[in-house]
Amino acid sequence: MDSIFEIRDIIEEFVSRYETLIKAAIRFFLALLALSVVNSRLGYMERLDSTTVVVAVSLLCALLPPGMIVFFSSLFVILHCYALSLEAAIVVLAVFLLMFLLYFRFTPQDTMAVLLTPLSFVFGIPQVMPVIYGLKGSPISALSVGFGAAAYFTVDYISEAEDKIRGMKDATTVERFRTILDGVIKNNTMMAYIGAFVITVIIVSIIRRLYFPHAWTVAIAVGILVDMTALIVLAGKFDAEINTGRLILGSIIAAVIAFVYKLFTFSVDYAKTERVQFEDDGYYYYVKAVPKIRSKIKRKRSREPDDE
Repeated sequence: MDSIFEIRDIIEEFVSRYETLIKAAIRFFLALLALSVVNSRLGYMERLDSTTVVVAVSLLCALLPPGMIVFFSSLFVILHCYALSLEAAIVVLAVFLLMFLLYFRFTPQDTMAVLLTPLSFVFGIPQVMPVIYGLKGSPISALSVGFGAAAYFTVDYISEAEDKIRGMKDATTVERFRTILDGVIKNNTMMAYIGAFVITVIIVSIIRRLYFPHAWTVAIAVGILVDMTALIVLAGKFDAEINTGRLILGSIIAAVIAFVYKLFTFSVDYAKTERVQFEDDGYYYYVKAVPKIRSKIKRKRSREPDDE
């Protein structure tokens, strides 16, 4: 078991040494991935559906804050929708503006959730997002994860309804707007996922804040089960189609990823818990101290200065 923590400490030391370069590389990779996915799902504007443009914008995103990846990804979606239909572009722009106004108002710290949630759907592991953001965020993080899910299903609808949208040339403008808006908003599968994600984020966030041993582990296990159960129940309620096999497989992978995340952010040794009492002029303080788990290599390094 200690070898796992040794590998973790080596990775943490490497990342801390080259933090600036690694963060820039991650931003570049995420931007490249997000823009490539948008182009592959939509791709109606030929000027944007170009490797040169995608790489150039990704390099720009590597030098800018993470929120700019969300901005450029949204811009690509809107421009592709404009090439398909003006009405589609206006509807998507209105939906995105509403989401981002609420997002910047309540959860500006969860920028990456709006980007990573759609990508998690693409890779078939959307269950990982509500669990991770329940662990790292707060109950309000449910908004960002929900917005990310809404963004994915919006793009998915536009992609699936391409022929239908192109075939509405003889319809009135009002009819085109109503058809596209209904398709984006009245999506039963989207509602089922958003509802399940919101419930999961809130429950995981509450459990991991409780003061009992292994709260994070319990939060992950309960979060995975709650997400699966809520999704199945809501899918039945909204008459949405859910692939049970993919749901189970995605939940297993999500649990593994969540435990890896826990390994790097919250590895503690409950067996060595200490309770400390001290006071000042106005208060008595009762503190429970739970030490972090460190590998033998790291403990040895931490003792070297004293040995000298």
